[in-house]
Amino acid sequence: MAGDHYFLELEPPAERLRHAPHVVIVGGGFAGIQACRALAQSEVRITLIDKRNFNLFQPLLYQVATGLVASGDIATPLRELVGKQPNVQILLGEVTQLIPAEHQIVFNGKTFSYDHLVLATGSGSSFFGKDNWRTFAPPMKILEHAEEIRRRLLMAMEQAEQTPDPEARQFLQTVVVIGSGPSGCEMAGAASRMLRWSLKDAYQQLDPTKTRILLIDPGETVLRSMPEELSKQALLALQKAGVEFLQQSRVESMRPGEVVVSTPDGEQCIRAATVIWTAGVRASHLGHALEATTGCSLDRGGRVVVESDFSIASYPEIRIAGDLCSYSHTKDGQPLPGMAAPAKQAGSFIGKDIAAVVAGRPRPKFQYLDLGSMAIVDGSSAVADLRGLKFSGLIGVLLWAGVHLGLIHDMQQRVSLATKWIFSLLTRQRASMLLTGMPSQHMALNAADAHFPMRSGEGPSIASPDAALQAAMEYYSKEISGLSNTQEPNTQKSNTQELIDTNEDSAADSAAAIK
Repeated sequence: MAGDHYFLELEPPAERLRHAPHVVIVGGGFAGIQACRALAQSEVRITLIDKRNFNLFQPLLYQVATGLVASGDIATPLRELVGKQPNVQILLGEVTQLIPAEHQIVFNGKTFSYDHLVLATGSGSSFFGKDNWRTFAPPMKILEHAEEIRRRLLMAMEQAEQTPDPEARQFLQTVVVIGSGPSGCEMAGAASRMLRWSLKDAYQQLDPTKTRILLIDPGETVLRSMPEELSKQALLALQKAGVEFLQQSRVESMRPGEVVVSTPDGEQCIRAATVIWTAGVRASHLGHALEATTGCSLDRGGRVVVESDFSIASYPEIRIAGDLCSYSHTKDGQPLPGMAAPAKQAGSFIGKDIAAVVAGRPRPKFQYLDLGSMAIVDGSSAVADLRGLKFSGLIGVLLWAGVHLGLIHDMQQRVSLATKWIFSLLTRQRASMLLTGMPSQHMALNAADAHFPMRSGEGPSIASPDAALQAAMEYYSKEISGLSNTQEPNTQKSNTQELIDTNEDSAADSAAAIK
C-alpha cells in the first residue's frame, strides 16, 4: 500500500493555492483537457497526470496510418494546451494503484493525495482473448500503432516492387481490415485510396487494380450503429472504392500471411501480407483497479458504472469520464457513446461541478447534447446522422470535415489538416508517405536493433522488411509457391525467427512493445 512508496510533495502552481482543494486528473484526452479548462477560474490546485506528454486526436489515426497527414497534425503537447493555466501542473507518469480510502493514488512509485479525483484514461484494443494476434494485426489506438501500420503498408509495396512473381505481388498488395465500425471503414477506404490512387504512378512494377482491400465483420452490414439507410450508402461507397466486404464473418485463427475466417459458406482462408485490427475495444485497466478498491460496478466492457454526476457510489469525490465510464442517465437510457463529443461534454461538466462544490454554489445538472455520428468512407463520400438529419456524399464530407476541425484544439493543426485534405482531394497525393522506424521496433524487445539509436552492424538493416512482413513472405514462399526464400537465408531467417518467436517470453515482449 502507500507505505511502500514515498509521498510526493510539490510546490503549488501559485502560493495562493497552497491550501486550496487538490484536483487530480488522470488522462490528458478530450475529457481530461476539458475538465482542466472548466476549472481555470476556480480556487483549486490541479494536477494533470498522463503517461504521454501530448493530447492525441484518435479519430484521425487512420490518416497517419495511410500517409495523408503527419503525426504532429493530430497530437498537441499537453503543456501547450493547459500548461499556461495558472492553477495547473502537469506530471508525466502512469497511475498504477488507487487508494480511495486514503484519498491517494500511486504513480511512478510515488503516492499523491487528492481532494477530488477525475479518471479519464480512455480505452485500448481488445483481441477477445487472442492477444497473440496483436503481433500479426496491429490495432489503431496510439500514434505508434498508426506509424507501424503505415510502415507495414509501404514496406509491402516496396517488396512487391522487387518481386518478379505476379502472384507474390498480389499477396503483398492484399490488405485485411478486421472490424467495420467507423475506424475500420475509414481505414479500409483510406488504404484503398492510398494503394490504388496515391501510389498509382510511384511504382513501375505494380498494377494498382490488383490491390485487394478486404473488410471483415460478423455483422450483415457496415456501421451497424448508424441508420440502415446510411449503412447501405456507406457500404456502396466502400465497394465503389474497391473494398470487398465479407459479411457475417468471424476470425478463427491468424498467423503471418494468413487469416482464417468462418463465413455462412464455411471457412475461408485469406492470404494477405498486411492485417489491421479495429474490431474490439476494452476500457482502461484502472476500471478493474477501482472495482477492487471501492466495489463499484463495471459493465461487460469493463467500464465503470457511474451516477448522474459521473461519481461512483459512496465515493462522491471520484469522477469517471470518457471511454472509462458507463453513463446511462440519458433521456433514452442508452450509455454515452465512446466518442470525442460526449467525452468533451462530460469533462466540461465534471470541471464545472467540482468548481460549484468547492465554491458552495448550486450544482449543475448534466444534459447530454447528442450531436449524432459520422464516418468518411471515401475521399468524396461520407455519411452523417446529425440528430435525425441524414447526409451522405460530398455534403457528408463537408460536415465531417467541419465537425472534426472543430474538435481539434490547436488552430495551427486545423489549418494544416484542412490544407492537406484539400490538396489530397484535388491531386490524390499524400503529404506523409514516410517509411520510418526500425523493422523490429514493435516486435521483440530484445532484438539487436531495438532500441534506438541504431547499432551499426547488428540486426537487420533499416531497409529490411518488418518481422511480420518477412514472416508473411516466408509463409507465402513455403506454403503457396513452394519456393524457398533466397534472400540471405541464413542471417535473415534467423533474425526473423528470433523476432516472431511465439514462446511465452517473446509473446509477452511483443505484446508489451505493441501495446
